[in-house]
Amino acid sequence: MATDKTAFVREELDSLREQGLYISIRTIGSAQEAWVTVDGKRVLNFCANNYLGLANHPRMKEAAKRAIDEYGVGPAAVRSIAGTMTLHLELEERLAHFKQVEDALSFQSGFNANLAVIPALMSQGDVIFSDELNHASIIDGCRLSRAKIARFEHRNPDSLRQVIEQETEYGRRLIITDGVFSMDGDIAPLDKLADIADDHGILLMTDDAHGEGVLGRGGRGIVDHFDLHGRVDIEVGTLSKAFGVVGGYVAGKKDIVQWLRQRGRPFLFSSAVTPADVAACIAAVDLLEESTELVERLWENTRYFKAEMKGLGFDTGESETPITPVMLGEAPVAFEFSKQLFDGGLFTMALGFPTVPRGKARIRVMLSAAHSRDDLDQALGIFKDVGQQMGVV
Repeated sequence: MATDKTAFVREELDSLREQGLYISIRTIGSAQEAWVTVDGKRVLNFCANNYLGLANHPRMKEAAKRAIDEYGVGPAAVRSIAGTMTLHLELEERLAHFKQVEDALSFQSGFNANLAVIPALMSQGDVIFSDELNHASIIDGCRLSRAKIARFEHRNPDSLRQVIEQETEYGRRLIITDGVFSMDGDIAPLDKLADIADDHGILLMTDDAHGEGVLGRGGRGIVDHFDLHGRVDIEVGTLSKAFGVVGGYVAGKKDIVQWLRQRGRPFLFSSAVTPADVAACIAAVDLLEESTELVERLWENTRYFKAEMKGLGFDTGESETPITPVMLGEAPVAFEFSKQLFDGGLFTMALGFPTVPRGKARIRVMLSAAHSRDDLDQALGIFKDVGQQMGVV
């Protein structure tokens, strides 16, 4: 009799269901806006990373359409062979100017950007100092590099200094931190980390996926927020959150970016981003350089919503950004809370282990400039009703 080779997978899936950790993936049937159709139901969208409401912006859609007419639907090659189009170079020039750095290189995603830059710079015998709550893409990039990973306590410069002192054998060294931590919405003390990097002559890298379009002047990110231009060697960003499209990039010192063109494996061995996506990203840069209105509206919505949620008695953690965790403790509670919110017309997903630590399950609310005050008030009313029904507030 043949052996059931996949029985262990079913057992693991059953275990997830028993623990209340099985993820049910909902399906969007409309454009990403303040209101979306989810599983056939029209609901308020407080779940997407569409910080500035650009995912369905008319100027970006028009730019994408024009690019398709001129360049077609795909590059059909990797960047290093025949896939680099004039649009790719234009986007990289615009991003470098926007970020006030020497050079920039675009990738298929922010995840790919981390998988490109970390192993290209670090290898066996080197040491990477990584915040213990860094994103999964940073963790995977560090593992691929084969360098030693020395973790320091979350957002703790003193811990970083202690860990650096303990690591006496090394080739190259690199400090890595998220700019904004995606689960809690707190901000890295990048100014203090930059001082430490300067004191010890260590490269400094930040992944600003959730800071782009949110922090800094007109959404230029955490480096601008702390006025650290020229002191952060590597900035990784995404084009799929505040920019509303898809893709990622590495920005910083010209020599580093040039090295990635030679040795960044996702750049060398994966097809280039489509012309439509690149053109839409350029249009997003245009919008951010023209006006700070969307960023200001995002923060106005953030301040209002957080204050009202705290007034209702919800625990919103230590967030300093539009990411608003509603802390509920155990995963089954969070998943049931999310279900009841959806039944009430509000789309917000529950997050449990392994995305967040055990006992720290939550609803993660993602605020957007696309939300009107009426949208915010409706969401607050739904949260209040469900919170009272479940005895949370």
